[in-house]
Amino acid sequence: MALELRQSLTLAQQLVMTPQLQQAIKLLQLSRLELLETINGEIEQNPILEERVAGESDEDTRDDGDRDKIELDLPVLKEVKVEDSAPSDVDWESYLSEYNTEWTSAPYEEREMPAVDSITPSSTNLYSHLTWQLGMSNPDDETKTIGVHIIENLNEDGFMEISLEEIAEITGSPMEKVQKALRLIQNFDPVGVAAHDTRESLLIQARFQGLGGTLVEKIIMDHLGDLEDKRYEYISKTLTVSIADILGAVSIIQGLEPKPGRGYSDERTIYVTPDIYIIKVGDDYEIVQNEDGLPKLRISSYYKDILRSGDHISENVKTYIQEKMRSAAWLIKSIHQRQRTIFRVTESIVRFQRDFLDNGITTLKPLVLRDVAEDIGMHESTVSRVTTNKYVHTPQGLFELKFFFNSSINRIDGDSVASESVKERIRMIVKSEKMSKPYSDQEIVGILEKLNIRVARRTVAKYRESMGILPSRKRKNPY
Repeated sequence: MALELRQSLTLAQQLVMTPQLQQAIKLLQLSRLELLETINGEIEQNPILEERVAGESDEDTRDDGDRDKIELDLPVLKEVKVEDSAPSDVDWESYLSEYNTEWTSAPYEEREMPAVDSITPSSTNLYSHLTWQLGMSNPDDETKTIGVHIIENLNEDGFMEISLEEIAEITGSPMEKVQKALRLIQNFDPVGVAAHDTRESLLIQARFQGLGGTLVEKIIMDHLGDLEDKRYEYISKTLTVSIADILGAVSIIQGLEPKPGRGYSDERTIYVTPDIYIIKVGDDYEIVQNEDGLPKLRISSYYKDILRSGDHISENVKTYIQEKMRSAAWLIKSIHQRQRTIFRVTESIVRFQRDFLDNGITTLKPLVLRDVAEDIGMHESTVSRVTTNKYVHTPQGLFELKFFFNSSINRIDGDSVASESVKERIRMIVKSEKMSKPYSDQEIVGILEKLNIRVARRTVAKYRESMGILPSRKRKNPY
């Protein structure tokens, strides 16, 4: 078969996403904190963009030719589509007379920022807390070296992640010396740290409180699994003691710390700032966007003046300013679009979930992305991006926008109910049960059937586990 070179012409459709379009899509799915970081990054990179100074009035930033009409009158923003792209030819004279430099007209309250040291939390982690106690105990050099190696090999719960043999091999110390250093650290605050497992940690704490040789120690050593399953009668028969004594020992064990190191964890609580508020006013609900803390962007009037005096600047400078101004205009438009899209999605959720806003989670309705997408005339992928990492404050509490989208479960009469509503009902059933006779999963199925909700037992078990509710045998407390 002979080989030959040949030229051919073919037509094909190709989807091209411009950098500007990629930026607009990216802004849709950013969280509030990520959006703030992105805006600040753009302000640093683009000299055309600037933030309005707090307390500066609109009149202070306009020249005489702009005083009559320079309001930010952006057109109605449509959904980001792949066909959109930044225009290559822009009538900049028209632009300068049409666009204001701000992307919001909300008043900005000037606030004095607190000092950094007053808002930066300070905490002691487990390593530094134990190292400080090791130094205060005045150990000899060898014990201090061993102690440091032990402390460095503790996990966040305070348990050892290395054997004593390995510690002895690393430090070159005899096992007796290693064990002595370990016992020293195990009696540091928090007591029970540097144990190999939960049982050993609880034993150390019990013996530290003078409970060695008591019923408490026996239960921890031999019946910790039975204690977890609340098999009090079995423990009572095995140890030949009364139920009252078992319950007294159990109450002491419950006061011990199974994970002694977690009180010194470096993890900090992350507080969520809502992107939007749903406020009840009379019998209706109003939607208010949270723009507090977001920079109010505008295009620098300095570069506007430079562009107006086009005869006095080189073509390269003019091209550079136009490119940066085009980029700034697209960013402002994308932020407008993001804010408006979040508003429209929330507005649609309010229409669908009005009963939830009035009465709570038990009246939450089944909802999928397609329902909202069809309601506001957008694509499902756009709605998915908008609801990612966005939070809304409602009269029922703070929720992620994704919370309102959940699967449906059929009622007996053919209607449907949201899965989150079923979970809430299961939680209420468990909360109202008698501790001496908790409901089994099958009994919960029967109660839900009386509430016109049909679910399988395995579904109840799955929902119960997802909510962190123990099975009935572990919830039982007959005494």
